[in-house]
Amino acid sequence: MKTKAIILGAGMGTRMGSNLPKVLHPICGVPMIQILLKSVQAADIRDITVVIGPNMENVAQAVAPFKTVVQRERLGTAHAVLAAEQELAPFDGCVLVLFGDSPLILPETLKNMIQEYQKGSDVVVLGFIPKDARRYGRLIMGENGLDRIVEYKDATDPERAIQLCNSGVMCLNGKNVLSLLKQINNNNAAGEYYLTDIVAVARQQGLKCDVVIGNVDELHGVNTPDELETAQEIYMHRQEQTAIS
Repeated sequence: MKTKAIILGAGMGTRMGSNLPKVLHPICGVPMIQILLKSVQAADIRDITVVIGPNMENVAQAVAPFKTVVQRERLGTAHAVLAAEQELAPFDGCVLVLFGDSPLILPETLKNMIQEYQKGSDVVVLGFIPKDARRYGRLIMGENGLDRIVEYKDATDPERAIQLCNSGVMCLNGKNVLSLLKQINNNNAAGEYYLTDIVAVARQQGLKCDVVIGNVDELHGVNTPDELETAQEIYMHRQEQTAIS
């Protein structure tokens, strides 16, 4: 089956306290975006496009020979995926959307998402159950799979009690991905186009949405120097375990 990966890597990483684009910060001496690229390739995905921001030639060089497209304005995650529109139209296959600042995802997890997609889902969201779910969006399940994603700040108390959280990583049906993305609006406080809204749009059209659950450590995101240090600890432990086995 044809599979494309779109990796969002346009973040400046202002909280990192550095002028270096966030995805170039190293884990064990390797830019985190390259660690993610290695996992994507290990999942047998070769068609990869990285979304970068303006004046990020250093990121383009780091991800070469893979393609890059430029998100001229940072208007949200759905807007970032649409920056790769030419790579998605037309496309009859699976589209994986990943984040360059979450580099520890495992190839096996990506394969599990693709397998779930092959069962007939149009949207597959990667979920996880963290120790502290407070700041994460919640995955609201129904009788027929995933109903919607609700951000923590917008969630009711019963919804906040749900422990299944959204990682942001998705597997989408290439046949309708552009149509769904273009129906997402920016009627929110930030005025941004959120990829998470694709679930509600898909459900309104009667499309099937499901969830695959991943491991907490592999979904660790990096936004601060402390989170980068934690990512390095997780990665080093993983390498040690691999060496032992």
